[in-house]
Amino acid sequence: MTAVGFAVFDTPIGRCAAAWSARGLVRVFLPEGRDRETRARLRRECPGAAEAAPAGDVRRAIERIQALLAGTRADLSSVRLDMDEVPAFHRRIYEAARAIPPGSTLSYGEVAVRAGTPGAARAVGQALGRNPFPIVVPCHRVLAARGRMGGFSAHGGVRTKARLLSIEGVVTASHVGQT
Repeated sequence: MTAVGFAVFDTPIGRCAAAWSARGLVRVFLPEGRDRETRARLRRECPGAAEAAPAGDVRRAIERIQALLAGTRADLSSVRLDMDEVPAFHRRIYEAARAIPPGSTLSYGEVAVRAGTPGAARAVGQALGRNPFPIVVPCHRVLAARGRMGGFSAHGGVRTKARLLSIEGVVTASHVGQT
């Protein structure tokens, strides 16, 4: 792991975290049940990273994440990501997902087509389930066929996915009435 720094920060959905290297963000963490659980996961996935005050591009990325989670249509597509440890197929999937604007969704199959791998919807789901950059790589904007929610690997599962979509103003048939 190439992380050199990390920060835990407040958002409207709870305490998130980010870890970074000189090349960009290496991980983004959605809130776990409690702050100490978020920190524990961060330390497991980014051993050796030291808590630090984010500066420059990292600080601006965190501010945009906070804004997006507050309901502002913040653009995260230019946030620098350090994908040195990300497999090539996953990179293509993450790049396709990053092109989905706030308030919009695509299906796993549509992401597969945009990534140049038609018919690989299941592999897209697996790649997104391992997404080290949630929110910045907006895996919550990818739905199953016919607008169904599909899965979500973050704490809270599909409820968290529905909440993120709701913050962005997306209403799908499969989460109407959920809180």
